[in-house]
Formats: sequence, C-alpha cells, structure tokens
Amino acid sequence: MTSTTVDSAQHASIIALEHRRRLYSLLTIVVVTMIMIAGYTQAESMNSGGFLQGLRQFFDYPGDVIEEAWAAGWGFWGIVWGFMPALMETLNIAAAATLLGGLLAVVFAFLSTRDLGVWPPLIPISRRIMDVMRAFPELILALFLIFVLGASSVPAVIAIAFHTVGALGKLFSEVNENVDRRPVEGLQAVGANWLQRMRFGVLPQVLPNYTSYFLLRFEINVRAAAILGYVGAGGLGAELLRSIGWGSGEETAALLLLLFASIMVIDQVSGFVRRGLASGTLSGRRVMA
Repeated sequence: MTSTTVDSAQHASIIALEHRRRLYSLLTIVVVTMIMIAGYTQAESMNSGGFLQGLRQFFDYPGDVIEEAWAAGWGFWGIVWGFMPALMETLNIAAAATLLGGLLAVVFAFLSTRDLGVWPPLIPISRRIMDVMRAFPELILALFLIFVLGASSVPAVIAIAFHTVGALGKLFSEVNENVDRRPVEGLQAVGANWLQRMRFGVLPQVLPNYTSYFLLRFEINVRAAAILGYVGAGGLGAELLRSIGWGSGEETAALLLLLFASIMVIDQVSGFVRRGLASGTLSGRRVMA
C-alpha cells in the first residue's frame, strides 16, 4: 500500500468523523429544541395567563414607577435623601462581611497554594472547605441564621462573609500560583521564616490583584446585602420589599437609584485603586518596567 493510498484513507476517515460529529450536533439541537417547545407548551397550559400576553405587559410596572417619580418633581430628591440611612446599613453589612471574609480568604488562599512551603495535607483540606463555603448561597444561609439568631443585620453579615471566604479564597489562591518564586527562594536562602517569606516575597506581588478582587467582591456583596433585606436583614432590601408591596413608585425609584449609584461609585473607586497599585502611584513611587 503506497503512502498516497494511506493518506487518502486517513482523509476519508477524518471526513467521515466530521460528518458524524455534525450529525450528532444536529440531533442534539433538535432534541433540545423539542424539549424546550414541550416545556413551554406545558408551562403555558398551566399558567392563568399567556406568556406573550404577560410579555406585552412587562414594562407596565417600570413605566408606572418612572412616571410617579417624574410626577414627584423636586420632592423626589427628598425621598432619595430619606433612604440614605437604609443605604448606609446595606453598605455597612457589605463592608463588614467583605472585610471579614477577605481576611479569612487570604489565610485559606495561602494554605491551599502549592509550592509555598505549606504542609501538603493542608492543601486539599483547605480547598474542600472553600468548596463547601461556595456551595451554599447567601440567601439560604441567611434564612437559616435568621431562624436561629432572629431578624437583624448579623445573619446577613455572617452569610455573606461565609460565601465570600470560599469565593475570594479560590481567586486569591489562583493568583498565588502565578507568583515569581525567586524572591521566596532568596528569602529562604538568607534564613527567613515562612511568614516572612509570604510577607515580603509573595504579598507585594499579589496585592494589586488581591485588591481588585476584594473590591469586586465588595460590589457583589452590596447587591447581596440588598437582596437579603427581603428576608429580614434590613437595609435597602427591606425598604424595597415595603415600597414594592405597599409603597409608591417614587420610593421604589429612589431606592433603585441609590443602589445603582452606589455600585457605580464602587466600580470607579475599584478601577482607580487597581490602577494606582499596579503603577505604584498610590505608594508614592512608580514601579519601573
């Protein structure tokens, strides 16, 4: 058998495999489409109204909220100011939870990173603990803690911090795995202990990314704290629950505006701090490439 014949046979085999893959992909798309159509038909038959009918009314409530806020005139800003204590409570919940969770995440991140001189059995244990922490949503934890501790901001802080440890710990550990090992090895060569190697050899490298992830998590936790207000944690969420159920449209608009503005400010501050740490301008010196 010549090499040309072998090449032709291999080419034909590849073409056949490609055709088979496309056939399987097409069959998968058809099956998924049929399942979605069947599910939609079943759900449509069980609803009191139709999906398309409800879709046409989707923007009715947001339109009413904007209309009532516009009709309030300058008094709308007085309503916004009146909800500032609720915003402060939400920000305090998010800040306390992020700070507590972030500090514990740093510990778990170093204990779960290879090649940093950590006792090897601690690495899988730390990673599994963080997996468990990420597996439980804040809302479920908050509901359980509110049942145990009562309705207050404390269950919200604990629930958000618990989830933050797992989420930030994983991100921090991935940053640790990409550090330059030469400073750590140099410190070890001159007799530095483990804490000194981490403090002077690793932290200066990972601090910009740590800060960026920390502020991103703070932004996420602000939204989480607002959501937990619906289950009794207080803050913007509790006011939103009241305003949507029994309040007025201008109150709902004011609360949503405060939440949006806080997220936007946090995002801008995060970008400024991240750029400053990366360039060295925040510490008064510029890192030369």
